[in-house]
Amino acid sequence: MTGAGIGNPADYRAALYIRLSREDENEGPSESVTNQKSLLDEFVKSHRLSVYDVYIDDGYSGTNFDRPAFQRMIADIEARKVNMVITKDLSRLGRDYIMTGHYMERYFPEKRVRYISLLDGIDTGVESSANDITPFRAIMNDMYAKDISKKIKSVKRDKQRKGQFIGGKPVYGYKMHPTEKNKIVIDEEAAPMVRRIFGMALEGMSCRQIAAQLNTEGIPTPATYAGLPVPNPGPYTGLWSSERISDMLQNETYIGNMVQGRSVKISYKSKKCLKQDRENWVVVEGTHEPLIDRETFQKVRMLVNSRRHTRSRTYDFLLKGMIFCHECGYPLAVLNRKNAAGEDVLYFVCRTYQRFTRAGVCTCHTIKEKTVTDAVIAKVREVCEAWLHPDELLPIARRAAEQARKENAPEAESQAIQSRIDSLTANLDKMYMDRLSGLLAEPDFERIYQRIKAERGSLEERLKDLKAQKESPVPAEDRAKELVRRFMDSAFSSRGLLVSLIDRIELTEDKQIIIHFRFREPEAVSQSLPLTTAAAECIPH
Repeated sequence: MTGAGIGNPADYRAALYIRLSREDENEGPSESVTNQKSLLDEFVKSHRLSVYDVYIDDGYSGTNFDRPAFQRMIADIEARKVNMVITKDLSRLGRDYIMTGHYMERYFPEKRVRYISLLDGIDTGVESSANDITPFRAIMNDMYAKDISKKIKSVKRDKQRKGQFIGGKPVYGYKMHPTEKNKIVIDEEAAPMVRRIFGMALEGMSCRQIAAQLNTEGIPTPATYAGLPVPNPGPYTGLWSSERISDMLQNETYIGNMVQGRSVKISYKSKKCLKQDRENWVVVEGTHEPLIDRETFQKVRMLVNSRRHTRSRTYDFLLKGMIFCHECGYPLAVLNRKNAAGEDVLYFVCRTYQRFTRAGVCTCHTIKEKTVTDAVIAKVREVCEAWLHPDELLPIARRAAEQARKENAPEAESQAIQSRIDSLTANLDKMYMDRLSGLLAEPDFERIYQRIKAERGSLEERLKDLKAQKESPVPAEDRAKELVRRFMDSAFSSRGLLVSLIDRIELTEDKQIIIHFRFREPEAVSQSLPLTTAAAECIPH
């Protein structure tokens, strides 16, 4: 143990630094916080040194120096409150030989701080051969840290391949099993919101629309729900984003598969992580109870993927991401123009032509979005009605009506709707006060007001219907027939159905619509629909 030539003890204000990582705990009691402090206290007492403070980092790796107690010690050194640092050994200071060398060889001398490592015999205040081999000790400590990192990584990878959860927090909708380690179970409190998000996507809502709806309702984000700290909060902290929704809708964890290894640390010295390609993820099927059935998950994935062909998020239309130029193969763009009556009208136009008009690459392909959409719906209806018969759908409708009656009792639905109406009313009141206080601009107030008012009106109408049903119950058979009728009338304009049936739609230069179905029809795999010349109007300027 060093310190024979300590000099005048009154000249020093010592910092006792103690560090214990999770890996060090496996080395036995000799590395414990209590053992380290006892050793340091004995040294300080025997040399009559004055201790300014004790700095303890319990559970922190030595491979980086971003540790709270260490940084507090550095701050005290900068404030000239400390001019001596004492550790049990060099590895307590750190296991990264580059940074350890920086503090030993540059930082401490520049700040006139004397460093003492008891078991290594290092004392920068005296000339010693032990100081000369310090760099080699640091390298050995670094090699040890690297070896430990490899072993830990190997153990974690093995657990991942076995389908054991090794992360910090499970995905939104799940929680850790109360008794079994490395296993997740459904979080019944958050699960309904996950199912609702998938349901909204299945109804054709985009990720952006879903995020906006959840933000309007004030639904806590997964991070807020989990109580995770936000290191650098910004204007969008606590808000749902389309990226978050998209990630959820494509996460196979919700169908019972354990998905891990989506990102890896750059090295054992850095906390930064790199995202991995999907093929490098570790996916183990059937490790836990699914929250979403596979059929729903696949339909939603198809809907999300269908929107990837669309560059602009400004306009939502039924065929978004599904329609392409037949000649150049690129997705069609959509433009918004006013007609003679001043109404907004969407037009399809070839994106290649739009970008390279003067070069003469491709042609305009201009046509009203509604014209193409109506033609596609008509064709889908024609194809489906040849195979769909109301009488055959009736048994399915009966089962659906009975299931809905069991799951969504009118009383429970009425309570939920009334609660939502009350929430919207409270939001309107708050918005009005924000408007009066100048926190909310008039245009924003009007826009949000109209949207919330419309939603509240729709809910109030539904509430009236439920009350009427309660007073005059509709026979189950009539309810089933009504369900079939509504399905036959509206199913063909459902985006979910169109994405399930259609792989791709192409518009030709002479305004022919070619539909490539995902299934093989008796005659062909695609249908070509001619449009009248009246449909191919020019875009108003």
